[in-house]
Amino acid sequence: MAGILSVARTNLAQRRQKLRRQRQIKVIQAIWRTVAVTGMASALLWVAIQPMWVLKDSQQIVIKSGAKIEPTQKDIYSLLGLSSPQSLWRIEPSVIADSLKKQPNIAEATVSRRLFPPGLIIEIQERVPVAIAQIRKKQPATSCTDAPSAPGKSADVKPCVQNNSAANKQSELGLLDASGIWMPMAKYMSMNPQRELPQMMVIGSPTQYRPFWTQLYEAIRQSSLKVTEIDFQDPTNLILRTELGIVHLGSPSNKLPEQIQVLERMRHLGTQFNPSHMDYIDLKNPAMPLVQLNQKKPALEIKKSTQPNTKPILNH
Repeated sequence: MAGILSVARTNLAQRRQKLRRQRQIKVIQAIWRTVAVTGMASALLWVAIQPMWVLKDSQQIVIKSGAKIEPTQKDIYSLLGLSSPQSLWRIEPSVIADSLKKQPNIAEATVSRRLFPPGLIIEIQERVPVAIAQIRKKQPATSCTDAPSAPGKSADVKPCVQNNSAANKQSELGLLDASGIWMPMAKYMSMNPQRELPQMMVIGSPTQYRPFWTQLYEAIRQSSLKVTEIDFQDPTNLILRTELGIVHLGSPSNKLPEQIQVLERMRHLGTQFNPSHMDYIDLKNPAMPLVQLNQKKPALEIKKSTQPNTKPILNH
């Protein structure tokens, strides 16, 4: 019986010693783990605060753009509004991307940090201008001319008549993209000095033509008709300058695509009579287009032919 008790005590002592050793190993492992994590964190912090992780100039920015002529690093760097030098870790890419999107000529922008070598990678999608936008502003003249004195009045007092004919018309130039976003001309050209400007011009206030611009531009783009000018100044009569001449479309409406299609089918007009005799084409009613002639000639009514692929008939 005494032997059994002795064996049991020996086993308990061995188990206690084994458990004690396991606890010591776990404590040592925890200490080493803490030391390793602290060391790695300290090393990363030391590396992060080194002078190499600093954005100093525009040469550290990589610009990626789908445009044929990309904006320069200097142009984009000037838009970032960053003070130099600045730690790369203090720069917030999302804030920079949002500030770039506020630029009228940038549609989309994404910004990310580059660690080796330190810098920024900026991917931008520029707006493509499709027309030159001209906003004409009338300003009353402040100059006046001296009118002759009325009989019975002193010659020293001369009335001032406002010179209305001297009223100024100031124009502000910009650019339009396919969705109707207006871009300042000067800012766009400063970033894209070698980019060719579009050949089509739009005249009028953007608030007037913005609701109709997308469908009108898409209709013109899909047609083979060359349009050089779109005049929105008169809200009751939209005027186009085309290769066929001046075209009156009336008040802008959802009929614009249909009107452009009818105009495209009238390309043969120049072969039927002298274009110099034509004042304008009236397409206010696309079902009954008219050609207004000058030299006091009556308008021509263009009747749609019932046979396919036949030319419309012009009757006086």
